[in-house]
Amino acid sequence: MTTILASTDPPAGAAESAMDSPIFVLTNAERDELARLVRRTARVEPALVDDPGWQASARSASCALPPRLSATLRAYRHDAWLEGVLVLGNLPLDGKLLPPTPTVPESVERDATGPSTLAVLLASELGSIVAFRDEKDGALVQNVVPVPALAGSQSNGGSVYLRMHTENAFHPHRPDYVGLLCLRSAHDGNTGTVVASIRRALPLLDDANRRVLGEARFLTEAPPSFRASNSSSPLPVLDGAPEDPDICVDFNTTRGCDPPAVRALDDLREALTSVRCEVALEPGEMVLVDNRITVHGRVAFTPRYDGNDRWLHRVYVHADHRRSRRHRPGNGAVLL
Repeated sequence: MTTILASTDPPAGAAESAMDSPIFVLTNAERDELARLVRRTARVEPALVDDPGWQASARSASCALPPRLSATLRAYRHDAWLEGVLVLGNLPLDGKLLPPTPTVPESVERDATGPSTLAVLLASELGSIVAFRDEKDGALVQNVVPVPALAGSQSNGGSVYLRMHTENAFHPHRPDYVGLLCLRSAHDGNTGTVVASIRRALPLLDDANRRVLGEARFLTEAPPSFRASNSSSPLPVLDGAPEDPDICVDFNTTRGCDPPAVRALDDLREALTSVRCEVALEPGEMVLVDNRITVHGRVAFTPRYDGNDRWLHRVYVHADHRRSRRHRPGNGAVLL
């Protein structure tokens, strides 16, 4: 089962970190039931993830998930608990049937394979799967793999430490949830997804920092994975209920507009670092991240580019599909 590690080098005086969110493990009977559902759905013509008809079939099929799994996903959607993360284990995935791990930029999964179908079925229980036109050509299932040409980049194709971030923080309709399904783990077996919840970090921030972070004094640029060079208008980093705010920040691309904002952003980064955890996924496990309250990143690792490197499928989910209608031509799944 997946390894969950607290931060190994928190700042002095940091709060103790632990994973409070559930780790849900399917029984073997539930795994077999889900495997049959995946096979039936994957065979629906034209067996293409981005086809609207196939997507409709997958949404209907997601209603037939094993009841205990469905109930857990619905509870997580209602409230993502303290850590904002849910890990699913013992999922039906046969590593012997996988092709070599891709090594090219812009890698996506267009075909309704077993793993891509599995990712779609699970994520569909949380809402509507979406993508962005300027990121990987709007593919709904994207590959997170190490790419030689991107090794040193702050992107999903890099292998250096990926700074913590809200996914697509610059975008007005960023995902509500991010799902990462592990097809292959890294060679060292300990390459974790870093997660840190504002619900844990908020008590470490003083009132002055909370006030500054709650004001429109921060700009965020698009991440390297986007072809467009868009940036947000000045926005707050913390928004919503003061005692339980949403967070929107990318520590690679977010900048404070004035010295107090810069200092508050530094203090926020230190607070989140002190409560971060690492989720080291194994094949057949999926982590779901509530992108509204939890930032995520990745520890550094050394790929071999030998066809057996770390390989994740990534999906984005909107809880309220109607909210982004203006930005989705033809009422499709891809946002401008």
